[in-house]
Amino acid sequence: MPEILVTVYDVFMRTYPGFLEATVVTLQLTAIGVILGTVIGLIIALMKISGSKILQAIANVYITIIRGTPLIVQIMFLYFGIVEIYTMSNFWAGAIALGVHNGAYIAEIFRGSIQGIDPGQREASMSLGMNRKQTMSRIVFPQALRRSIPPLGNQFIITLKDSSLVYIIGVAEIFSLGNREAAQSYQPFESFMVVALYYLVLVMIFTFLLRLYENKLDVDKA
Repeated sequence: MPEILVTVYDVFMRTYPGFLEATVVTLQLTAIGVILGTVIGLIIALMKISGSKILQAIANVYITIIRGTPLIVQIMFLYFGIVEIYTMSNFWAGAIALGVHNGAYIAEIFRGSIQGIDPGQREASMSLGMNRKQTMSRIVFPQALRRSIPPLGNQFIITLKDSSLVYIIGVAEIFSLGNREAAQSYQPFESFMVVALYYLVLVMIFTFLLRLYENKLDVDKA
């Protein structure tokens, strides 16, 4: 076995208890970021497709700012902005920043899914006596949600990798632990190789689970 692989294996065996704890933190950050982002995204998407120019303008400004600035800048901005107003742990500050960031992208996913529904279905539901609210909740939303599952799954995986950026505010997730191990052991290549393996395994697992869920729902027929 090549010496470098032996060294990577040694680093892995020495650090796996800490990395397992950091993996839990990473998954928590990802889950909160996606859930919060989904709530924000749905609200922003509804604002974008509403008939109000004011709401549309607010949604457009939000999406433009979030998509036009780096996530790491948003994390720093929100972290120091939040702690000036309200005392909050760096974990929750990072999770909120991920949620706000995701909201802009998930809003576009929902908007595209909603507007992708055949307008004829809306007209048909109206002719059956449904109002706009009933049409959206009973006809449009169920189909739009089903169509949005693949891109939402991809966004979850993107968030999983983006969560590494919260190390900048001191959250002890996978990348932060790898960075610390590299500094303490003077083995940066081996340490970050282990970090890459953890992320790769997590992404592969969630990609597999996402494919299973898509096949179960048969989203391609939505």
